[in-house]
Amino acid sequence: MHTHRIAQLVHRAAVAFAAAALLIAPDAAAHARTAHSRDVASTTDTAHASASAASDGTHGSTVDTAITGAARPADALPLADVLAAARAANPGLAAARERARAAAAMPAQAAAYDDPTVSWEAWNAPNSFAVDRADNNIIKLSQRIPFPGKRRLAGEVAARDADVAARAVDTAALELTTAVTRAYYDLWQVHQNQDIYTRDRALVDHLARATADRYAAGEATQPDVLKAQVEVTHLDTMLATEALALETARAELNALLGRAPESPLGRPIDPGAPRLSVDPVALTARALATRPELASQRAAVAREETAIRLARLAYLPDFEASASRFVNHDAPDGFGAMISLSIPLAYKSKYDAALVAARARRDEAQAELRRLEDMVRREVRQAYLRARTATEQHALFVQRHLPQAEQSLAATENAYAAGQVDFLSLIDSVRMIESTHVEHVRAAADFERAYADLERAVGSELPRADDAGARP
Repeated sequence: MHTHRIAQLVHRAAVAFAAAALLIAPDAAAHARTAHSRDVASTTDTAHASASAASDGTHGSTVDTAITGAARPADALPLADVLAAARAANPGLAAARERARAAAAMPAQAAAYDDPTVSWEAWNAPNSFAVDRADNNIIKLSQRIPFPGKRRLAGEVAARDADVAARAVDTAALELTTAVTRAYYDLWQVHQNQDIYTRDRALVDHLARATADRYAAGEATQPDVLKAQVEVTHLDTMLATEALALETARAELNALLGRAPESPLGRPIDPGAPRLSVDPVALTARALATRPELASQRAAVAREETAIRLARLAYLPDFEASASRFVNHDAPDGFGAMISLSIPLAYKSKYDAALVAARARRDEAQAELRRLEDMVRREVRQAYLRARTATEQHALFVQRHLPQAEQSLAATENAYAAGQVDFLSLIDSVRMIESTHVEHVRAAADFERAYADLERAVGSELPRADDAGARP
């Protein structure tokens, strides 16, 4: 786990700091070693507790308990719980589901007949409007009947619209998963940065007090004291900045969960070591088969193809059938029937224009499908390269950069003890190893964000090389 690795590295750096402090002020250095040992032990325990929570896969009894981290060891916040809560409570996803539900109800309406019509007519009624003395009372029931096939095709067009809306739900769910995952690891990164700056603040504070003691004894210069105080102030500033960043990250994640920005959140669990074992060519083929945007656009192409067939049927007449009952004043009662039909050829030009428009919409939908396919290929390739870059950066930090920074710190503190370098060189080494730890954490977070983008580009969850880091 990253926290465990960082704790080990910081512990080794702390030993070097403590050695330097021992040469400066034995009492202060001893205090630093004791305080930092407690801090490293606490961090290591937290990392082990987080790893245990992730491997066990235990969840709280309610979504809110899972999100806030209540009743969890070390206030752990599993990504699986956050994703489940977002899918249940995010208003944007709920709106997409309701739009799809509304669209699913449209085919039955589009394929239905128009409502029948009942009418009553009175012919030659007297001035008194005495209906029973009218020459004719006609009660008529009529029904409009589209040409066979028109209702069915209208229903198919609406069904394709419903398919588009259904795929929009899948798209919204994918986008939500990506946004939540990215926000989750933004929050994780801020927590890790706070840990790094807090530990370094304690170490530099001890060095500053030790330098002040040496200055009081006439063994150090005033610039050394001031430089130590400047470094303490620098770390105080970084901690204040990270505190604000924590609130920002928490607000972002809470918004995706449909919660108030200030709502409490637990601490994200450390991801596994970045590993990328997927084939970009296979990923592209998978994306072209599974991306919901492509499925949605294919449904749109099918809709426009059906609309062309419907536009062709518009050249054929519709019918209207009616049955009447005659109630006469001075003549026998009787029945009547009538069939009428429209004459589309009378205004053929409007149907020609409708067919041209339908074909243009079909061509536009096909061109949009090709554009989306090109976009998917680009997004998969770019996301894969970002994930690969983050993987290689993380490996370089672990295998080379961090060990080199530690060696540089050890060499600098030995040189400072021998009087070969000034206090500023020691502070520069402190900053260098601090920066290396921060960049190491950033590389791990960048990989998780890039992997989330890759899953979004492919349109489905991807296997992880390390089961411990498997995404929910």
